[in-house]
Amino acid sequence: MGSCIICGTSTDGRICSSHEEDVVFEFRGNNPNQLTAGRFYKGTVDGYADFGVFVNIGDHVTGLLHRSELDRRLESLTWEVGDPVYVQVKGVRDNGNIDLGWSIRQADREFRGALVDDPSSDEGTYLLDAEEEDEEDTTPTVTTSSPDPESSGATSDSTDASTDSTNDAEPNADEPSDADTNDAEPDRREGATAESSSDGGAVVTQEPPQETAATADAESTATDDSDTTDDADDAEAVPDADADVDRASIDTLSDRVGDVVRLEGRIVGVRQTSGPTVFELRDEAGIVDCAAFVEAGVRAYPDVEMGDHVRLDGEVRERRGELQVETEALVVLDEDEAETVSGRMDDALDERARPPETDPLADDAAVEAVLDDTREAATAIRRAIIESRPIVVRHDATVDGYLAGAAIERAVLPLVREEHASGDAVYHYFDRRPLETVYDMDDATKDVASMLSNRDRHDEKIPLMVFAGVGATRDSLDAFGLLDVYGAERVVVDAGSVDEGAEEATDVLVAPKATTEETTSATALATAVALHVDDVVREDLRHLPAASFWEDAPSEYVDLAADAGYQTSDVEHLQEAIALEAYYQSYEDKRELVEDLLFDDSGSLVDSVSEQFREKLATEVETAEANLDERAAGGVAFAVLDTDAFTHRFDFPSTDILLDEVHRRNRDGAFVTLGIATDELRIRSTFDLDTRAVAEQARDHVDNAGVEARGGRDRIEFVAGERDAVVDAVVDAIADLA
Repeated sequence: MGSCIICGTSTDGRICSSHEEDVVFEFRGNNPNQLTAGRFYKGTVDGYADFGVFVNIGDHVTGLLHRSELDRRLESLTWEVGDPVYVQVKGVRDNGNIDLGWSIRQADREFRGALVDDPSSDEGTYLLDAEEEDEEDTTPTVTTSSPDPESSGATSDSTDASTDSTNDAEPNADEPSDADTNDAEPDRREGATAESSSDGGAVVTQEPPQETAATADAESTATDDSDTTDDADDAEAVPDADADVDRASIDTLSDRVGDVVRLEGRIVGVRQTSGPTVFELRDEAGIVDCAAFVEAGVRAYPDVEMGDHVRLDGEVRERRGELQVETEALVVLDEDEAETVSGRMDDALDERARPPETDPLADDAAVEAVLDDTREAATAIRRAIIESRPIVVRHDATVDGYLAGAAIERAVLPLVREEHASGDAVYHYFDRRPLETVYDMDDATKDVASMLSNRDRHDEKIPLMVFAGVGATRDSLDAFGLLDVYGAERVVVDAGSVDEGAEEATDVLVAPKATTEETTSATALATAVALHVDDVVREDLRHLPAASFWEDAPSEYVDLAADAGYQTSDVEHLQEAIALEAYYQSYEDKRELVEDLLFDDSGSLVDSVSEQFREKLATEVETAEANLDERAAGGVAFAVLDTDAFTHRFDFPSTDILLDEVHRRNRDGAFVTLGIATDELRIRSTFDLDTRAVAEQARDHVDNAGVEARGGRDRIEFVAGERDAVVDAVVDAIADLA
C-alpha cells in the first residue's frame, strides 16, 4: 500500500483512481497488452498516414492516433518524426492494435505528476529515480513543450511560466524558509514535477529557467537542418530537366542515401514545421518526406500545392531512422509532363490493385460473359482501398439489392482492416446506403453535399461510388453527371436492361450483355465482383445468389446454397427476413443486423423475422384480394388494386412485395396486375412487357398528364389529376402491345 502522489491518500501503487488521468506515464513494457486503458502516455511521433499519426509509446509498441481523434486537421500538425507527443490509450484490440486519443496537454508541465509504467517491476508504477531525473533535466527538449499542432512559437503562458520559475528561485526574506515548509501541502502549481519523498507524499522541484520555445525551436531546427542547404536561396532553385541527375523511384531510395536524385510524382501532403517545409511526395512506388528550408518557419515553394505533379532534385538522407530527401530544387510540371507522370503512377497503381483471374461461384453464362468487366470493377474497388479513398455502395432496398451490397461489403471490409489500424476504419472508409427506387438527382445531391463536407472538414478524399442493382437506367444519368463534376468515380453492377447513355455515364459497368439470353441477378454479378476483390470470402457468399431470386432460382445456385447448408426452406426464410428488415428504416444500412442474418447462421433470428413477414403479408393480401378491380382488354386479364385505399401504406409489406404476392396468386394466361397510387402505378405481367413503350403510348392518349416510365422496368408516374384517364390509357396500351 502506497500514497497517491497527487492527494496523498492510501492506494495501491503511486496514484489513486480519481487522479490517474492527472499524471503522464512513461511506458517501459514491450507488449501492447501491458498498457492500461484510460492512462495518458508520453510517446514519440513514428510517422504519418492519410488517416492519422503513428505514435511509439514503448519498445516495439506503436499505436494510431486517428485523425478523427484530433481537434484540428491532420495537415495542420507540425510534429516531425521523433518529436514527443502525449496521447491517451483508449483501448487495445485483440489483434494488438492500439487506439489512441488526443490529449490537450502536450507538455510534462501540464500534468500534475509523472510516473513510470513498468510491467516488469514489482511496483508496476513508480517515480523516476534521481539519476534518471537528472539525465532528463539535462536534455532541453524534456522541459520545453512538444511541437504544437497550430503554432511553432511559444505562447505567452510558456514565457510567463519561465519567468515565474526564475522569480521563484529568488530568496525572499518575507517568505518562510525551506525548513519551515517541510510539512506544508505539496505544491499544486502548473509546471511542478513530482519526486519521491520519505513520507510517501510528493515534494516539488521547479523547472529551471529556459529560453522561449520559439527560440529553442528555431535554434534546434537550425542545428538539425543547417546542412539542408548552405544558401537559403538554393531551396527555391528550379531543377533543370536536362541536368545530369538520375531519376529514381522512391522504393530505391534506401540504397541511395547520400546521393542526389531526381523524383517525379504528386504532392500528397504539405506541412510547415518550425524549421523546414515538408512536402510529402508520392510516385508510382511509394511516398517520402522532402524537406525544403528557406528560413525557420517560412513556407518554401509557396506556389507548390497539394495535388501538383512535380519534379524534385535533392539529396537522400536518413533522419531519425527514416528516409528524407533534402530538397535542392523543385518545380511544378507542365500539363504534358504532368500527364506523363500521372499516367505512370496510375498504371503502377492499377497493376498493384488488379486482382488475378477468379472463377465465379457457379456456371452462370450471364456472369461469365462479363468477367472482364467484373475484374475492372474489382480493380477500381481495390485501388480505392489502397488509396485510402472511401467506398460508398448504393443499392435498392430489395432483397436482391441488399444481398448484392452485402456481398461487396463482405469482401471489402477485411481489406480495409488490413490497410488501416484504426478500429473504426471499416465505418470511416466503407458505407452502404440503400435506396427506395432509382438513384436520381435527389440522392446525388445528398451524396455530393456529404462528400464535400467531409473533404473540407476532415480532408477526406472523394469516394468511389458503387451501385448495386441500380444505375443502368436513364433515370440516373443526371445524377451521374453531378458526381462526375466532382470527380467521383462510378461503378455500376446491375442485372437489368441497360439504357442508352448509361455505359458512357459510368467508369465501369457490369451488366448482362445484350446477346446473353440467360437472366441473372444483381447479387450473382456482385458476388463475382466480390470474389475478385478478395477470394477469401468465397465460402461466405455461396448461398447469396440463390436467395436473390424470389422464385425460380437457377439450379446451379440452389445446389450451391445446399452445399453451404441452406435448403430451399432456409433460403426462403432468409429472403423473407431480409425483405422485412429492408422495409424498416429503409435509408439505413443496418450493417450489423444484416450481417447477423446473412453470415452468422442465426437460425433463430432468421426464423423469427421471417415469421413476422409471413403473418403481416397474409393479412395484407387478404384485404387486397377482396378489393381487386378485375377487367379485361384485348385478350389480357387485369387485376387493378387501389393501393392508396386498400393497403396500410406506412406499414409492412411494401407495395412492391404486396403486388408480387397478389400477382403470384392470381396469374393465369395473359395476366397483368396494376397497383394504382395517387400519382404512380406499378405493373406486374405474365409476359414480357416494355414499360417504357407502354408509357409512351399512354402519353399520346392523355395530354398534359406527365406520363413517364421511371426505373425503366415496372413503374409509371403521372400527375394526380389525370389518374383515371391514365389508368385507362395504360390498360389499352398494354392490350395493344401484348
